[in-house]
Amino acid sequence: MEKTGYITARIEPKLKERAARVLATVGVSTTEAITMFLRQVVLRNGMPFEVRVPNAETKKAIEELENPAKRSTLKRSATTDELFADVAPRRGNQAKRGV
Repeated sequence: MEKTGYITARIEPKLKERAARVLATVGVSTTEAITMFLRQVVLRNGMPFEVRVPNAETKKAIEELENPAKRSTLKRSATTDELFADVAPRRGNQAKRGV
């Protein structure tokens, strides 16, 4: 099928550059990625991923990551073992609360 349709979209330059780098690592151009996305929209008759509004806890985490002052105060882990040891007890508490 001949490709004659055009899509023009305004994208933040940094987002475009970062996405292009990621796509290049898997050998896909931005045009090919957009085409794949649109094919999936047609195949699924909707978005090919879940779109949700983040809950309060997720919003707070996003704000902390986006705010350099808050980000610098976050606990850091040297290894994945240390990270999971810190997270595992909290996940158990969430399960008890039904989260």
